[in-house]
Amino acid sequence: MPLSYNYVRFVSRANFGNRQNLKLMPLLDSDQLWERFKKYYFEFPSINLGLDISRMNFGDELIEEFRPRLEEAFQAMDALESGSIANPDENRMVGHYWLRNPKLAPSPEIRTSINQTIENITNFTAEVHDGKIRGEDGPFKNFLIVGIGGSALGPQFVSNALSNPNEDNLTAWFIDNTDPDGIDQIKAKLSNLLGKTLIIVISKSGGTKETRNGMLEIQNYYRSKGLDFAKHAVAITGEGSALDKVAKSENWIRRFPMWDWVGGRTSETSAVGLLPASLQGIDIQSLLNGAKECDEVTRKKSFEENPAAQLALMWYYSGDGVGKKDMVILPYKDRLELFSKYLQQLVMESIGKERDLAGIVVNQGIAVYGNKGSTDQHAYVQQLREGVHNFFVTFIRVLRDRKEKSIEVEESITSGDYLDGFYQGTRKALYENQRESITINITNIDSFNIGVLIALYERAVGYYSTLVNINAYHQPGVEAGKKAAEEIIDLQVKIAVFLKKNRNNAYTIEQIADALGEPKKREEIYHIGLHLSSNPSSEIEINKDDSIDSLTISAR
Repeated sequence: MPLSYNYVRFVSRANFGNRQNLKLMPLLDSDQLWERFKKYYFEFPSINLGLDISRMNFGDELIEEFRPRLEEAFQAMDALESGSIANPDENRMVGHYWLRNPKLAPSPEIRTSINQTIENITNFTAEVHDGKIRGEDGPFKNFLIVGIGGSALGPQFVSNALSNPNEDNLTAWFIDNTDPDGIDQIKAKLSNLLGKTLIIVISKSGGTKETRNGMLEIQNYYRSKGLDFAKHAVAITGEGSALDKVAKSENWIRRFPMWDWVGGRTSETSAVGLLPASLQGIDIQSLLNGAKECDEVTRKKSFEENPAAQLALMWYYSGDGVGKKDMVILPYKDRLELFSKYLQQLVMESIGKERDLAGIVVNQGIAVYGNKGSTDQHAYVQQLREGVHNFFVTFIRVLRDRKEKSIEVEESITSGDYLDGFYQGTRKALYENQRESITINITNIDSFNIGVLIALYERAVGYYSTLVNINAYHQPGVEAGKKAAEEIIDLQVKIAVFLKKNRNNAYTIEQIADALGEPKKREEIYHIGLHLSSNPSSEIEINKDDSIDSLTISAR
C-alpha cells in the first residue's frame, strides 16, 4: 500500500521557524510507527513515569542539532539551583527546588528555615487533628484558603487530585477571587460551620487586593456571627509584610513564611501548598519525595535521560520557538481535571514575556488550555482533529483505574478499559490527521506522583525559558494590570466624591471628566458609572438617554 503524505515542518538549525521551509514527510504505517515508538518512548522507573514523544513529527536530526542549546539550559539550571540571581529584573534567587531538598540551598539560614517550616507545619497539623488547636465551636473540620493565582491554584489542584472524602481530616474550601457573589456562595456553604473552620490567608506581599478583599469579607462575616476571626486565622506571607503585621497585631493562631525566592506559581512545595495538604490529610512527605526524585532525574544532562528536557524541546519544536502552537492538556482522569488550569499559570505566566533577557521585543508565550478525557471527546476533540491546526496535545494517562477491582460493563471489559480505549483512539485519530501529541504515563494518582508532575513541569518551564532566552520568574504584565486597576479605583473614588458633593445635580460624562481634570478618561468614567449604578450601596445612578453623550450620572 502506498504511503499517504502530508505537509509537516522540516526542522533545521538554520531555518528553524521559517514556515516556507517545508518538506513532504510520510504518514507512517504501523510497522514504521512501532519502530518510531520504540525509539522515542522513554521510561523513568524511579519516578513511575513514561514519556512518549513519538507522535511529534520532528526529524531524527532535531535532537543532535539542539544538544548544544540543551547543554546551555542544563548549565543555566545548575547556576539557578546553586543560588545565582536567576530573576535579574527583581534581583532574586529562584529556589523552589530547595524546598524538597534543603541541602541544595546556598546558605545555612535558608536550609534551616525550610526544615523548620516543614517541622512547624507537621506539628501544627498534629495539634489541629488532635483538637488541641480548635475553633470556637469545637475541633476544626474545614479550612478555607483565601488567596489567588499561585496561592490558590496549586492547593486547589492538589486537594482535588488527592482528596478522599471518607479519609480527609479536614474539608478544603477556597476563595480565589474578589467576586462578591462568589464569596457569598462560600459564606452560605460555611454559614453553620464557621466556628469549626480554619481560615488560611495566603499572600507573599500581603498587599494583593483580591486576597485582602476576601479576608475582609470573611472577617466581617465572622464578626456578624459573633465569632472572633483571629481565633480561626492563619497567615502564610512574607516576614514583615502588611499581612504579617496584621496577623501579629491581631494575635492570629499562627504565621508561616513565604520567601522572596519562591514565586507563587512554583510555591506548591512551600508552606503555600504543604500546610493545606497536610491539614487535609495528604502525605506531604511523599509529595516532597516525588518532587525531589523528579528533580534528580531531570537534572541529568542527557536528552534521552531527562523528561523535562524532552518536553522543553518538544514545546520549542512544535511552536517554532515562538509559541505558534497552543498546548492542549488532556488528562484522562477526573482527579487531574484542574491540572490544565494549574499549568496555565505555571506555563503562561512564566513564558509569556514581551522581551527577552537582552531587552529585545520577542512576545514569547505558549497558550495552555484543556480539561479532561474522555469528557472532551464530546466537546472540542472534533476541532482538534479537523479544525484549525494551531495546537499540540499532551495526554496524561493514568494506568491504574482504581484501588479496588472493577466490575465488567461488558464481557471482560471495565469502565476503566473504555477510558483507556478512548485515550488510545483519540491519539490515533489525531495522528491520522497529522495532529501532534505527547503522552505522559503515570501509574496512579497518589501524593508521590503528583509531586513528580509538579516538578516535571516546573523544570520543563525552566529549560524552555533558556531555549528562548527569557526570564521565566517575573511577571511584569501582571503588575501592569494591577497598576491599571488601581488607577480605575482611584478614579472611581474621585467620581463618587464629586457626585455626592453635588447631589442636586446630574452630569454628563464630558462634564464629569472636565470637573475632575480627566478629559482623556471619558470611557473609564462611563464604565465606572455603569457599574456603580448597578449596585444600590453606591448611591449612584445613571439617567440614560438616546445617546451616551446625553446620558447623565448623579448621586441619590
